[in-house]
Amino acid sequence: MDKQPSAGSESPAQPPVPSRKPRTLGGNTGSRQASVETLDSPTGSHVEWCKQLIAATLNSQVSGGGPPEVPSRDLKVGRRTYVRVPKRPNLRVFGHQPNAQMDEVPLVPGETIRATANDVMYICPFSGAVTGTLTVTDYKLYFVSLERDQYFLLDVNLGAISRLETISVQSNGENTCGMEMVCKDMRSPRFAYKKEDQTNVDVMEVLTKHAFPLSHDLSLFAFQYKEEYPVEGWKVYDPVAEYKRQGLPNESWTISKLNSSYEVCDTYPSLLVIPTNITEDEIKRVASFRVKHRIPVLSWIHPETQATIVRCSQPLVGASDRRCREDERYLQTIMDANAQSHKLTIFDARQSSVADTNKAKDGGYESENFYSNVELNFLEIPNIHVMRESLRKLKEVVYPTIDDQHWLSAIDGTHWLEYIRLLLAGAVRIADKLESGKTSVVVHCSDGWDRTAQLTSLAMLMLDSHYRTLRGFQVLLEKEWISFGHKFASRVGHGDEDHANSERSPLFVQFIDCVWQMMRQFPAAFEFNELFLITILDHLYSCLFGTFLYNSEKERVEQEVQSKTVSLWSYINSQPEDFTNPFYVDYQHHVIYPLASLRHLELWVSYYVRWNPRMRPQMPVHQNLKELLFLRAELQRKVEELHREVSSSHSLSSSSEHNSSPSHGGTPLHTTA
Repeated sequence: MDKQPSAGSESPAQPPVPSRKPRTLGGNTGSRQASVETLDSPTGSHVEWCKQLIAATLNSQVSGGGPPEVPSRDLKVGRRTYVRVPKRPNLRVFGHQPNAQMDEVPLVPGETIRATANDVMYICPFSGAVTGTLTVTDYKLYFVSLERDQYFLLDVNLGAISRLETISVQSNGENTCGMEMVCKDMRSPRFAYKKEDQTNVDVMEVLTKHAFPLSHDLSLFAFQYKEEYPVEGWKVYDPVAEYKRQGLPNESWTISKLNSSYEVCDTYPSLLVIPTNITEDEIKRVASFRVKHRIPVLSWIHPETQATIVRCSQPLVGASDRRCREDERYLQTIMDANAQSHKLTIFDARQSSVADTNKAKDGGYESENFYSNVELNFLEIPNIHVMRESLRKLKEVVYPTIDDQHWLSAIDGTHWLEYIRLLLAGAVRIADKLESGKTSVVVHCSDGWDRTAQLTSLAMLMLDSHYRTLRGFQVLLEKEWISFGHKFASRVGHGDEDHANSERSPLFVQFIDCVWQMMRQFPAAFEFNELFLITILDHLYSCLFGTFLYNSEKERVEQEVQSKTVSLWSYINSQPEDFTNPFYVDYQHHVIYPLASLRHLELWVSYYVRWNPRMRPQMPVHQNLKELLFLRAELQRKVEELHREVSSSHSLSSSSEHNSSPSHGGTPLHTTA
């Protein structure tokens, strides 16, 4: 199993976490009560304390019973982490391991070696060519060389491979063939092998077959993986429990089983939250007026104002501006459910010019002339094809070589950070409309499963502190992305060798990048750390877990994913200490507004450039965080001991004062501060 350790430079001082109901954007905050800066807040003294704690941890080891030492991750070829999970999962790092069998290929439960080739050359862009043994299993490619002083390893999940290409190599007169593996995780390893060796040719055929199993009538490896974890990840998300946490159902909203057989909308979940006084017949008419039948349904409700985030797809108005009275009444009902406002704001994620073009294709947007008291806003976010091209340009900039002199201009030329900014700015507008404007919002793009999911989940992350916890974020992904039909199979291309498919796009990667930007600006607001986000992205591609497979809940039910595969959350929640932020402060009901400005955004080097050894920190960041967690636990234990001692001393002092005569006015035996 591949789990990438986090790596990154230290972030500058970040804006504080505001209380609920901030009055202005960009970090300026206001609250119902006058805020008081204390040692418990993530500002002021707490930040200084954290800096001192980091310095103390880096300069010394915790005395007595410290956490186990983890071997160095500084391998010469892309720092990889292999996880062989026993009954209690733990991190196994394959670097220099004197006690390990160097020629042994580590396998996860259910994994089988399919082919092995000797004398294969890995053309490393950072340290030169190295010859070794290449092993292909039904889950990974495993290359190892013992010809150098240091153990040399390359480990690639087959699910991360986008395409295999033949390349020319200098052969020195030998009949040599070259191969490049273009990967989805921002790297492209290259190999060379002798053509006359039939074993090598067979290995490449096996590699092609198992890298794209669905294209060769094979199943995804997730259906073979048989690890048992102490925590059941499929139980993380219970839609009824999550809606109940939000205070639903109530007099205005009901949890409906109308879509229990996926008959209303086959890309929506079986349970939907819809207005109480809308009939089944009206629902069906609204569904026929929305693309893919994705009707407006509730995603989140404000705990105080009852303002809601509602998601859907574009209406089918067409060039003739068709109307649907049931759809107009439906949105009016959504507005009426919020007594704090007499308006409804629609955020259309698309560029306005594209939305106009869609009208000619029978799509379009809501007309303010037909929908009473509705305000329409376009967020001007480009489509999936623009995002795919942007990431392709970014890969050219960061791998395999980096042009230091033109680094900033090259990054700017990809427009990747500009699109991150647009997403964050749009989500801030949505969150502020609910929080400060007390107004319900409807969010959609074209189909309602790409930019819509990005915006609703980011806005909910800003508004609801529960989603900023380790378990809460898992619920957010299960709800807004997985159950509501983000097309993971189409966007990622699991097991499919058709890499040129126009459906491919890094929308989910983009969303996780936005979350990382928020974590940089609010380092104490999130219970999870960077390693958690990188692990999610690695297993977005790996096909080891069933969590991100297929395009909809209906498809996952048909494929029996929950009974036949393992959930990623089983792995994560079986070792939460690896993914916990030691600086997390549990402030409930706080809203955070990230600064959506290019001046406050930066490239996520720890993810996009992690394969370049020259871009890594000298000390693994996630290991420092684990040590800080251990130190925090030790300090908390000592504080509890001191509290008990003080309480005991106070009791003894009170007893002594009670027994002494009042007329003597004696000095107390103990003093307390």
